[in-house]
Formats: sequence, structure tokens, C-alpha cells
Amino acid sequence: MNFFSSGPNLEKQVFDLKLTSKQFDRMSAKSTKQEKAELLKVKKEMEKGNMDVARIHAQNAIRIRNTATNYLKLASRMDAVAARIDQAIQMKAVTKQMGGVVKGMDKALKSMDMEQIGKVMEQFESSFENLDLASATVENALGGATAASMPEAEVDELLDAVSAEHGLEIANKAAAVGKGAVQMGAAADEHDDALEKRLQALREGAM
Repeated sequence: MNFFSSGPNLEKQVFDLKLTSKQFDRMSAKSTKQEKAELLKVKKEMEKGNMDVARIHAQNAIRIRNTATNYLKLASRMDAVAARIDQAIQMKAVTKQMGGVVKGMDKALKSMDMEQIGKVMEQFESSFENLDLASATVENALGGATAASMPEAEVDELLDAVSAEHGLEIANKAAAVGKGAVQMGAAADEHDDALEKRLQALREGAM
């Protein structure tokens, strides 16, 4: 196996990886706040009976939630790569292949482009395979969750959860297209716990 001195460049990349990972963590937290704001808009529009507008906000909430999840996935992936590089440096097992990947790292991190960073992470992960430091390739950071349209079933489920949490009743709830007027109503006390758990499970479903 070929070895070379890690030098300051590779160690700097470890620092930059950890720093960028924290940035993605903050971006995820910001997206989570935006999701909560969209959910509040869903509730308000449902109270007014504006189901078409409520559906739009529900779609936005799901899209933002998926974005927040993708930020967390990529941050976790970067932390894992940084830890593996640290380990390789300590073991003096830094390969020429790994050093070559470093050349494209600066540009990728400065771009903050998730797809570009993901590709560099794949290259690093590949360089670790011969050292037995990497497990199976991490799930693609984008995960196809950036699609413009949201699954109707997922939107309907979110609308139902918001309705249940805030004691709203959706008329024609069983309709396949999910349309109908909204009426205010009090939810039964005995169902409160179950409804709260349902909304919580929906929020955590993408994690």
C-alpha cells in the first residue's frame, strides 16, 4: 500500500468538514422552524375553510421537512468522513487516492452544493474501503426528496394530523381527492393523547 505524509492540507480538510457539517445542522434547524410556520398556516387556512390553500401550505411543510432531513443526513455523513480521515492520519494509513480527493474538497465545501459535496463524500468513502474503515456507502444525501410535487397521500395525512391536533373536522374526509369544507369542532378528550402521538409520529417519519 502506498503512503504519504498527511501534511496540513488533509488536517485542514478535517476541520473544514466539521465546520461545514455544523453549518448544515444550523440550516436544518432553520428549515424546521420554517416547517412549523407552514403548519400554522395550514391550521389557519383550514379554520377558514380554504382547503386548496391549506393543501399548498401542507405541500410546503413536507418539502421543507424533507430538506431539513437531507441537511441532517449530509451533516452526519460529513462527520463520519472527518472521523475516518482522523483515524487514517493517526494510523499513518493515508493513501494517495485519499490525498487526491482532497484537491476537490475545497471547491465543494465553498459551494455548499449538497450534490457536489455528496459526490466528494462518495470518493472519500471509496478510498476508505481498502482500509476497512468504511461500512456500506451512506444513503444518497439528496434521497430524491427535492422533487417538486409531494405525494398526495402524504399531504392528506398531514392535513388530517393538523385537523386532529387542533380539533378541526374535515367534511368529505374520505374523498379520494381530499377536498371538502372545514368545520370547527371539539375533539373528544379521550382521543387527545392518540392524536398528539399521531402528529408526532408524522413529524418524525422523515428522520
